[in-house]
Amino acid sequence: MKIVVLAGGTSTERDVSLATGKMIYQAFKSSGHSTILLDAYLGYEGNDLKEIFYIDKDWAEEIGAISGEVPDMEKVRALRKDGGASFFGPHVMDICTMADMVFLALHGAPGEDGTVQAAFDLAGIRYTGSSYLGAAVAMDKSLSKELFKQNGIPTPEGFSLWKEQFAKGEDRLAEVPFPAVVKTCRGGSSVGVYMANSKEEYLKALKQAFSYEDQVIVEQYIKGREFSVGVLDGKALPIIEIAPLEGFYDYKNKYQAGSAVETCPAKLPEEIAGNMRETAEHVFSALRLKVYARMDFLLKEDGSFFCLEANTLPGMTKTSLLPQEAAAVGMDFEALCEKIIEISLKKYEE
Repeated sequence: MKIVVLAGGTSTERDVSLATGKMIYQAFKSSGHSTILLDAYLGYEGNDLKEIFYIDKDWAEEIGAISGEVPDMEKVRALRKDGGASFFGPHVMDICTMADMVFLALHGAPGEDGTVQAAFDLAGIRYTGSSYLGAAVAMDKSLSKELFKQNGIPTPEGFSLWKEQFAKGEDRLAEVPFPAVVKTCRGGSSVGVYMANSKEEYLKALKQAFSYEDQVIVEQYIKGREFSVGVLDGKALPIIEIAPLEGFYDYKNKYQAGSAVETCPAKLPEEIAGNMRETAEHVFSALRLKVYARMDFLLKEDGSFFCLEANTLPGMTKTSLLPQEAAAVGMDFEALCEKIIEISLKKYEE
């Protein structure tokens, strides 16, 4: 099968996406597929498109480890010879059209927000994961929280605030019980997530979050254990618990080896574990997701839990959670990638 692994892009999660793409690319290469790893933003400058799937080249050789810092996108944009007016780099759409399947390894927007999916639908390009609708709904945390509440899915109380409102002096401070969490509405990998324990910290957190996006979410802080539940083809995988050695599960703790202790299957009473898996499947359905996704939860000491968000293109790096959950049921990384392709192909048979 001719497979394009599409990664990179222009989001704050660019480095994570490239690391994800590298792992997936290597898995398909080892399985004998004609595979290339393509940066969605930088594209391909060569002229040998007709033979591109058969070029003797290691497409992942220049991709390094994820650093603890958010990538400098100005430096990345400077690499585009055409100025980067379009999200898609040179020949990206041409190459993806030639593939039997595009494995979306993008994280953040655009890519995880339904934009790329919609473009591919119009171009007749087959891709892995959810459709543009499910991706767009899950990416918007404000909209997701509304659907959670409508469907009886427990989620922390909170509200959204626009940059324009904040600029006019509106901060809704009276509605914020401290400690509170301030986070970007459409971010990922815990980029743009801040804890606030006072008015001063809250206002600072808003300013920092608004430097990333024009809409932020403010919600109650839930003290508890952190869990994640992958859903594959509508069925929940074993639960994984994440225990950061210090702080919360932020960008550094997610992608720097040894920063967190991860236990899968999580040590939970069966009743709680069963309810959490069932809720993850409920989220998958409520948000109109397809193929696979990962839901994040917090569990309080009293046994109650809350769903924070859904990730429609979860990470597939060495430290990522979904591959660990799949491994707990005997599915290694290569088999997981093949399974995602298999389920994705079913979308186009319906």
